Amino acid sequence: MQNPVKSILANLDGEAWLRFLMAVAGLALAFTAAVFSSAAKEAGNTTATAIFASSALLLAGVVAVTTVPYLARRVAASRVRDAMHFELTREGAAYLGIALVIGIAALNTGNNLLFIVLAAMLAAIAVSGIASAAILRGLEMDLVLPHSAYAGKAVLVRVRLANPRRWLPALSVRIHTPTDKKKSTPGWEWHKTEFHFPRKKQWLRLPDYTLRRTVPPPRPANVLTRPVYFPYVAPGQTAQAELDLTFPRRGLYSQNTFSVATRFPFSFLLKSRKVQLERELLVYPSLLDHDQMMDLLPMITGEFVTYMRGRGSELYLIREYTPQDSARYLDWKATAKTGSPKIREYSREDERRLRIVFDNPEPGRITPAAYERAVSLAATLASHFNEENVDLSFDGSRYPGGQYLHDFLRYLSTVQPAKLGEGEEPVLEVLPVSPDFNVILTARTPGTLPAPLWFTSYVIYM
Repeated sequence: MQNPVKSILANLDGEAWLRFLMAVAGLALAFTAAVFSSAAKEAGNTTATAIFASSALLLAGVVAVTTVPYLARRVAASRVRDAMHFELTREGAAYLGIALVIGIAALNTGNNLLFIVLAAMLAAIAVSGIASAAILRGLEMDLVLPHSAYAGKAVLVRVRLANPRRWLPALSVRIHTPTDKKKSTPGWEWHKTEFHFPRKKQWLRLPDYTLRRTVPPPRPANVLTRPVYFPYVAPGQTAQAELDLTFPRRGLYSQNTFSVATRFPFSFLLKSRKVQLERELLVYPSLLDHDQMMDLLPMITGEFVTYMRGRGSELYLIREYTPQDSARYLDWKATAKTGSPKIREYSREDERRLRIVFDNPEPGRITPAAYERAVSLAATLASHFNEENVDLSFDGSRYPGGQYLHDFLRYLSTVQPAKLGEGEEPVLEVLPVSPDFNVILTARTPGTLPAPLWFTSYVIYM
């Protein structure tokens, strides 16, 4: 660990230097007064003893109140950053047990050789602590995350460990997520209410307060779920390790503290240092397999293409000629084969527009498993049609907006069942009218879809 005096001196400016020197002068005067107080006591002068002793305490108190907190605040960040934590390993516990047995034997027998062995064993523990602290000092880590990930799909994460020292290498270093020993416990809060008397007629209404139990929100899951081991990092070099991490659920993963630890050199102690580093990763919903979509995609695509039927460059079908058709769309090969005029019909590329709507249900309307499958289905459909170069748009309950695929996936990654607020209408009731074909995911009862959406939508019930 760093020397406290060196740490203070390294972070001082002009004002801090002045306070530091004044504190040294004040403590020197306090020490001098304490010496004079002792001398006066030896001489039997009670008054002088009281005056000098009081002066020493007063000077020390002034320094403690005015200077020490100021200097402590200036170096608190660096001191916290370099703070070391010790944990006794199983090997270390066994080693201490053997040392205890040897110590008891040395005390009972008075054998000098046993005392020498005991001293050597205790010295090894001290050397282990000093060496591991030196290994961890000054190390810098970084965690490189992708922009996003999909639940259930492995994503590549890079962990970097830099050793800026000139001479000392880093040996046997492990980076992991520190264990959070603090449990989030429910608390109590006062809330403003009104007192009514009587309850039905409410003749008397007075402001009141009610004590309610509050449950703290769940903490985001950690980003680094597996430890990373670096056997050796040369002085002035940076080592990098790549991990394939898989996140089981969608949502926001956040972490602001990492632990850099080592067992070097004897594995008696696990010494660790916390590193403050904020990292977040938004995990999108898992995408369904192609086999799970085989029964659904053809029906959606069929209705979509039928709705967008028209003239363009993509062949839709070959049919019989009618007097209203233009001769330039005649299919001569089909006409020659069948002996009757055939017309080519195309789908309109300029109107291949599709809107995916997620009608978020209220809590308890469907099971959690069905809800998660509906979210994954919406994400899968959006990704599929985006790859098909369909002009996509998105909407949903409390959807913040944005007509790009990642905007909709961000919305789906954190959406949860929610009740409608006061004055808020269901998304299907206020859905903007457009020529888009709608794919709607809803938990409504079949047959309750608003009339304007009957012929322009494909409905998937959760």
